[in-house]
Amino acid sequence: MGASPGMDSLSSSLKKKATEQHYRAEVMIAGEQLRLRLHDGKLIKDRRYHLRTYPNCFVAKELTDWLIDHKEAPDRETGIRLMQKLMDHYIIHHVCDEHSDYKDAKLLYRFRKDDGTFPLSKDVKVFMRGQSLYEKLVSVEESILKMREENSVKYQRTFLGSEMIDWLIQEGEVENRQEAVELGRALLEHGIIQHVSNRHHFFDSDILYHFWINFRRRRRLTELLNENSSRALSESPDSPFCLRKLNPDPGNTSFLSVQTNKEIKVVSAVRRSSITSLSGNSNAYFSAPPTLVFPPVAECNPKSVLKRPVTNEELLSPGAPYVKKTLTIVGDAVGWGFVVRGGRPCHIQAVDPGGPAAAAGMKVCQFVFSVNGVYVLHLDYQTISSLIMTGPRTLVMEVMEAIE
Repeated sequence: MGASPGMDSLSSSLKKKATEQHYRAEVMIAGEQLRLRLHDGKLIKDRRYHLRTYPNCFVAKELTDWLIDHKEAPDRETGIRLMQKLMDHYIIHHVCDEHSDYKDAKLLYRFRKDDGTFPLSKDVKVFMRGQSLYEKLVSVEESILKMREENSVKYQRTFLGSEMIDWLIQEGEVENRQEAVELGRALLEHGIIQHVSNRHHFFDSDILYHFWINFRRRRRLTELLNENSSRALSESPDSPFCLRKLNPDPGNTSFLSVQTNKEIKVVSAVRRSSITSLSGNSNAYFSAPPTLVFPPVAECNPKSVLKRPVTNEELLSPGAPYVKKTLTIVGDAVGWGFVVRGGRPCHIQAVDPGGPAAAAGMKVCQFVFSVNGVYVLHLDYQTISSLIMTGPRTLVMEVMEAIE
């Protein structure tokens, strides 16, 4: 598994760029994991100040307390430094943009993904494409990602360059080998994949590469303070993403995503991300919808609404009593109003009667065929939920409904 003759080694400047982009990706992942935890813990909610309501925000002082209580920061000074990192990387901001720094005070801040101001730059698009590919690779049984050994060193999540190119073409991610090489090079330059010895760029060869980023690993916020450290971040077992049922009342099947001071909004556990669609980009390797998957704090799997299990073979067999429908759902301020559960195939577990999904014709027990043009019958609900949450506000879903 060595380099072929004539293959250039990585320059020091390219290594530096990849390391910087890798750190940026780690900040985005850690920031998103924190955002989901704060929503789950209800620190992020609608708040009123001077007769005005600020949706989906948090109080800086309360968050600093939370970081210390949850062992994410040893003291207030460290907590302030951590949140300043998120501000510096455009993850959070003051609700009125009146403060460019993070102040440990009774000031309101908000995650940019919760108000639509998260900058969707070219670098972010490469990151999202890389994460989409990673989730697709780890979700299949016969994945090309394997633990391999080179020079007596074992590496996780590895693949051969030519092997990755074959897979990209087979899955329809690219049209030809040249396009696949361009995609691989973009992923390497952005610190998502890496030659196992960090000596070569991406080539269509038998060189061994690995995913430098483990997208499913739970991050500790203090890792963000290691920007200038060259050591590898510690690994921990992959954690599945799961939408949580936040109201434990067994007699209530509604799901909560936002809680204000004096009222509760009953909506779907699937929340709308404010990241916009990538479809307008001219570069082919930016065209796939993103898949952002982040581990939660807790899991909950409500009892299925299906009367019996249904297989993909049954859904797709000729003459099967199912009809395919296309639903276009425009999310509102808090989401689309439905919950996905199950796996291979996934089904609609719950629908908010007053939400956008119900208005578009969504019903419980429908099976999810595609999300924004991505075929998903082979995916689990965690991955599908992530596709939805990180996609555009206007959601196009194909569902299969039983013919009565």
